[in-house]
Amino acid sequence: MTRAYNFSPGPAMLPEPVLRQAQAEMLEFRDTGASILEISHRGADFLDVARQAEADLRTLLSIPDDYAVIFASGGATTVQALLPLNFAAPGQACDYVVSGHWGKTAIRQAAHCVEARVAASSEVGGFRDVPPRSDWQLSPDAAYVHVTANETIHGVELRDIPQVGGVPLIADFSSSIASEPLDISRFAAVYAGAQKNLGPVGITVLIVRRELLQRTGQPRAPIFDYGAQAKADSMLNTPPSWNWYLLGLTVRWMLDEGGVAEFGRRSARKAALLYAAIDGSGGFYRNEVAPAARSRMNVPFFLHDPALDAAFLAQARQAGLVALKGHRVLGGMRASLYNAMPEAGVQALAEFMREFQRSHG
Repeated sequence: MTRAYNFSPGPAMLPEPVLRQAQAEMLEFRDTGASILEISHRGADFLDVARQAEADLRTLLSIPDDYAVIFASGGATTVQALLPLNFAAPGQACDYVVSGHWGKTAIRQAAHCVEARVAASSEVGGFRDVPPRSDWQLSPDAAYVHVTANETIHGVELRDIPQVGGVPLIADFSSSIASEPLDISRFAAVYAGAQKNLGPVGITVLIVRRELLQRTGQPRAPIFDYGAQAKADSMLNTPPSWNWYLLGLTVRWMLDEGGVAEFGRRSARKAALLYAAIDGSGGFYRNEVAPAARSRMNVPFFLHDPALDAAFLAQARQAGLVALKGHRVLGGMRASLYNAMPEAGVQALAEFMREFQRSHG
């Protein structure tokens, strides 16, 4: 059976070589006599998996030595709730730049324990652009400034790392991490739910400057203390070992494919191909994001007549193009072009779109 091209925004398409290796090691991992799902997370075999995954991720993302890497259970929303508990005093101001649905989610997670301020927002314009840096109202006494690097639903991407003075900058890179080179040293912390470019749902990576871990923060259980997690090598409790293992395989695959520089080139080509199909349709398809802020990872688009949506999705599925339905917040369509999506998949989608227009235009 031929695998379909899966444009899901997450859980997203995984590289086929990763899935095949996981399949081969499912029943017995190496020579342990047990599945990777069954071996102890404190045994030598899994500790080797964990150490290699971190070493490979550090290589892939060029993570400086003065940054800790924490592999945590859950997703990015969990991190959003724990950021103020770890890095802000009770009631302290924290600035949030809101450029879409997940930026709003991030500030909502923090509002219960800090003064979560909207430093800038593009909501009035329907989240079709990133708020210009000149409009950001930052607080010099803020614990940190939070931005969302890529908005998975609205298809808006922050392409330039902003200058925020001496306040630590924290960024949610869940849907764009490892898609191009990134200067980690410009951030106090970067985090990402794995289920876009790094692996499966259920595990999150937090890359955090070690000095930030020295902050007292707020009362919290040890399991929610990132400093304690870093000291325990992310093993204060039983970690999501299967997810960690798959993340490691995915990172190794990206290194073997040429690393973030190569994926940056691929991402640019894939996005250009799809946006050309949209923009060249004469209005049959449209994308409403300001061109300079268009995401390379998530491309929402609309048909000129919503009555055609059901036919578009049904025929796309028949053509082996799946998970194209847009998020309920926006409707329409959405194609996610993460690292595991080959250029051939985007080419197939663009050709299908042109053929659909010829049949229904």
